[in-house]
Amino acid sequence: MARLSREDRQIALGRLQAGQSQSAIARHFHVSKSTISRLWVRFQATGSVADLPRAGRPRATTAAHDRFIRFRHLRNRFLSASSSVQALPGPHRLSDQTVQNRLHEAGLRARRPHRGAVLTRRHRQNRVQWGNQHLRWTVRNHWRHVWFSDESYFLLQRHDGRRRVYRRVNERYAPNCVDEAPVHGGGGVMVWGAINTAGRSTLVHVQGRITAQRYVEEILRPHALPLMADQDAIFQQDNARPHTARLTTQFLTDHHVQVLPWPSMSPDMNPIEHLWDELDRRVRRREEAPANHRDLLQALQEEWDTIPQQDIRHLIQSMPRRCRTVVAAQGSHTPY
Repeated sequence: MARLSREDRQIALGRLQAGQSQSAIARHFHVSKSTISRLWVRFQATGSVADLPRAGRPRATTAAHDRFIRFRHLRNRFLSASSSVQALPGPHRLSDQTVQNRLHEAGLRARRPHRGAVLTRRHRQNRVQWGNQHLRWTVRNHWRHVWFSDESYFLLQRHDGRRRVYRRVNERYAPNCVDEAPVHGGGGVMVWGAINTAGRSTLVHVQGRITAQRYVEEILRPHALPLMADQDAIFQQDNARPHTARLTTQFLTDHHVQVLPWPSMSPDMNPIEHLWDELDRRVRRREEAPANHRDLLQALQEEWDTIPQQDIRHLIQSMPRRCRTVVAAQGSHTPY
């Protein structure tokens, strides 16, 4: 027989008080008549239809154990449950699951951590200073003139642990259920691109190791300079060595390109990083996955051209919020 929920008990009690027979109520809820009878006896004895308290299984940890587990994992969020079992003082017979249960009670659950750049104290200070300097910048008067640029590397096959397979029990090693991964992801393709509220650059294939000379001759001169035709245009780039080399800075100065100062270790401040993620998702959603580097480059260029300009505009419109967020976080990692 089914067990009555708390709401059904209240309804059954109301019907009993209204004079309906126990047999009729039992047939309505598809339970035995004795269930309704016990419910009525319990209400007359206790004035409630709630379950009576049960002794239950004795708790394996003491209050001191609970505090030790909670504070230990609050001090170091990357500790495992098994390490806390071994570190608990005094004699005990606790399992990893017991420690996990105590952490769950404290609101702590094991989740995938956010991966961010290594930020030193100086990095945080520079990020806060940069955020304060651009707090008053608006999209209409400032950010719409900025061309955000970056390079990104796309793997031919990516295995990040998020892909799932639908299989039956004991099919873990079935050939059609195994995600075969080549060494180092099968190689990939590096591209360069730039975005603005009004448009985007072509997606440039970067072959081999990029140097300052190659950066100037293969990217800046043929692709970036034409974007700087507007006298109010501002060029953004990160602090990679080819970008900050003397040859690069001299080239930009000679061509009167206004460069936006950029804090080190701050990919979260660059909206084009989100566009790279969207580009990667679009390529992964294709029915036919790229089979080689040429197919991957072609897919990237096709998807790059089809991304709506409104999406790019929306990303750049988030710059004022990014500045406020990095200042509020005191230069630490942000959700962007």
